[in-house]
Amino acid sequence: MPQVTLAYGRTGLPVEVPDGASVITPVQHPAAADVPAELRRALREPVSGAPLRERVRPGQTVAISACDGTRAQPRHLMIPAVLEELDGIVDLDDVVVLVATGTHRANTDAELRAMFGDEVVDAVRIVNHDSRAPDTHRWMGTFGAGVPVWLNEQWVDADVRITTGFVEPHFFAGFSGGPKMVAPGLAALDTVLVLHDAKRIGDPRATWGVTQGNPVHDDVRAIAAAAGGVTYSFDVVLNTRQEVIEAFGGDVLEMHATAIERARAVAMAPVEAPFDVVVTSGAGFPLDQNLYQSVKGMSAAAQVARPDGLIVCAAECADGFPDHGSYREVLTSAESPEALLELISAREQTVADQWQVQIQVRIQSAHRVVMHTSHLSDAQLAEVHLRQTDDIAATVAEAVAAAGPDARVCVLPEGPQTIPYVRAA
Repeated sequence: MPQVTLAYGRTGLPVEVPDGASVITPVQHPAAADVPAELRRALREPVSGAPLRERVRPGQTVAISACDGTRAQPRHLMIPAVLEELDGIVDLDDVVVLVATGTHRANTDAELRAMFGDEVVDAVRIVNHDSRAPDTHRWMGTFGAGVPVWLNEQWVDADVRITTGFVEPHFFAGFSGGPKMVAPGLAALDTVLVLHDAKRIGDPRATWGVTQGNPVHDDVRAIAAAAGGVTYSFDVVLNTRQEVIEAFGGDVLEMHATAIERARAVAMAPVEAPFDVVVTSGAGFPLDQNLYQSVKGMSAAAQVARPDGLIVCAAECADGFPDHGSYREVLTSAESPEALLELISAREQTVADQWQVQIQVRIQSAHRVVMHTSHLSDAQLAEVHLRQTDDIAATVAEAVAAAGPDARVCVLPEGPQTIPYVRAA
């Protein structure tokens, strides 16, 4: 039997798969020949509008939004590139880097140093956004389809506001990066709860690769355009080795639309028909640190799994469920995935993290989902309506035997780094 290495933690997980399995990986793209030069180019030759340096004046204060530790953004390259462009115009004492945590936990000092590098941490102030600290936000008004918007006060109060991120398919917002670095990244919890309510998350257009007409992304764009006050937006597209393929800069919406088309070509792949078994992963470190994030791997698999087909998801889960946030509490608040889906759909008031649960139990209601982790026990997974396997190959072989001689198997070694979809007839 052929062997495939799944992205798992920092080292990967070799797994034997049946002969004839379809292995879907991102199209391999080499890194830019000179990554620092590519980053400078994006800051000096924007998709639209003026270069970054022409948008900043001496004496101004600057806020830079960056991804948190669950994202693979090359912050250690992108933030220095921005600071170099600002050199000679603004003082580093007037710069703050805001970690756009959304509703995630704050990153520790050790994590920040791993994410940004010691030189950046020691040179500029870095602040973890806290969506649950109401006194750190400014009321901006109501935008999009009735979204009440509070944003991080340090972002709002800055003269110059720069988003930095990376663009990849997102399981309910369509694509990451761009306007998402304002909201939900730097928004108050009450704003995030509306953006992630059951009606928006339950819309079939709130899915991978869809932005226009996606109720989540439509509102995210509306907030960034009307309330975000973005001076310059700076994104990259990465290959599977988390290397920069191409960088993009400029006005937030125009830049993001251009970067999306590049990311779509890199990370989405058509298939001809659904599969009986889909083996997927949580995309390895840093994304597979917890079960919450592994829902993205499940969702990628669900795009091409037949109804009642088997999804096997490998995610290290070194950070557990995690223990912070409401994800585990919501997942254990009903006796079955179907009951949870009904409960969430009937809610008038959004509960934190219910969106992740809503997507997960929708997948579990339509498919059989089995996990492979290194840090969650069988009993812990059973609490949240999941089964664990120690032997992925054996579990797949059993499902193939039950499905019959024509069983189709798909493997997504990089999990949500490649989003498959069934080609329209």
